[in-house]
Amino acid sequence: MNDVVGRLRVKIFADGASVEDIVELASHPLVQGFTTNPTLMRKAGVDDYLGFAKGLVETITDWPISFEVTSDDFTEMERQALALRSLADNVVVKIPITDTAGRPTTALLERLARAGVALNATALMTTAQVRQAAEAMADAPPSVISVFAGRIADAGVDPVPVMAEAAEALEPFPNLELLWASPREVLNVVQADQCGCHVITVTPDLLAKLEHLGRDLDEFSLATVRMFRDDAVAAGYEF
Repeated sequence: MNDVVGRLRVKIFADGASVEDIVELASHPLVQGFTTNPTLMRKAGVDDYLGFAKGLVETITDWPISFEVTSDDFTEMERQALALRSLADNVVVKIPITDTAGRPTTALLERLARAGVALNATALMTTAQVRQAAEAMADAPPSVISVFAGRIADAGVDPVPVMAEAAEALEPFPNLELLWASPREVLNVVQADQCGCHVITVTPDLLAKLEHLGRDLDEFSLATVRMFRDDAVAAGYEF
């Protein structure tokens, strides 16, 4: 770990659904938690949701790990949330900020919070949603609000002011942490750290790139030139 990375205040959670990667990253010096979602699980070929979750919590015992409900019905969401939370004390239950019809889940978040369920309100993209979720989760045990900064950027909107405002909105709620979700590049880790986010999720590929944080750009340029030359030689390109 280089000195620049070591000075980061933002916590890093690994995002993915590869059991092999998750087990390996559990001992990584930068990783302090894990998140996954149904889309990542499907891409990874997971076909037994509860079996996957049960296997992970037997291995990942020291760090929080977020699993998401899959239902679009509020009553079933609540049942699934309680079932997931019962798997282990370090399970954090992800609840989307709305159902697929756009109806807010704030009443469900409030019920689960009062029931003592650690929550990860997910798929938020506006500060209004952050404030609504925070009010609903005011009585929750330590929980997370995930704002998809990467997708905000995909919409052509600078996510930094949004995340800074979200961080300010959470100041009255010491039980809640702001999570920068869907980062696209190492710069996002720096931005998350600077604007007051408590957590950022990173994929294994992005985690590997953190070794470049703070790298001298002249040296980085030279390394890039050498990489292109080495690959040209290795490929035997001549013309």
